[in-house]
Amino acid sequence: MSRTLTLLLLIALSTTFALAKDKARPSLPARVLQAQTILVVIDPNAGEPLTDPTANRTAREDVEKALLQWGRFRLAMEPSTADLVLSVRKGTGRNATPNINGGPIDNRPVILEPSGEGSIRIGAQQGRPPDLSGAQTVGGGGPRMGTEVGAAEDTVELYVGGVDYPLDSAPIWRYTAKDALHPPKIPALDQLRKAIAETEKALQQKQKP
Repeated sequence: MSRTLTLLLLIALSTTFALAKDKARPSLPARVLQAQTILVVIDPNAGEPLTDPTANRTAREDVEKALLQWGRFRLAMEPSTADLVLSVRKGTGRNATPNINGGPIDNRPVILEPSGEGSIRIGAQQGRPPDLSGAQTVGGGGPRMGTEVGAAEDTVELYVGGVDYPLDSAPIWRYTAKDALHPPKIPALDQLRKAIAETEKALQQKQKP
């Protein structure tokens, strides 16, 4: 193969990769910009790692605190009253890890959380939390040992709320990275802020005459 042909192929591949990268960053739906309430939940498929049994619960609480400080959304207690649902899943650093399945991973009977800026979110949840997916097992048979096979990195997914089983739909936004849920800054929320800001900017430019 000639040097010229090889160079042309490399240029074509680079252009294709750049276009694919641009297409991988779609704008957020308008309903995200209009949303006022958000519910933070633990991914129902996540187990609790034996090395850190409260990892997912702590990650959810850290995200809720960061959202209160952000101030863009009010925290909801139920999927039916939430415009958006944010699912969090703490990575373990490995693709497979021993964990505990079937426990009360997302139970929280009472919440009283100051945000640090004077606002307080108070809520109560009676009984087990509502199912977020039709595939969830009712009762679950109690806690049991197992092995979780999934992303080694932290994962955050955004879904449309106000519907039955919101997590059965495709996420409208997703971010996966190492330490994406690391407090206090919560890099995943920084990425969500950027995505919202880029969408708002694109809409403003589109509306210009």
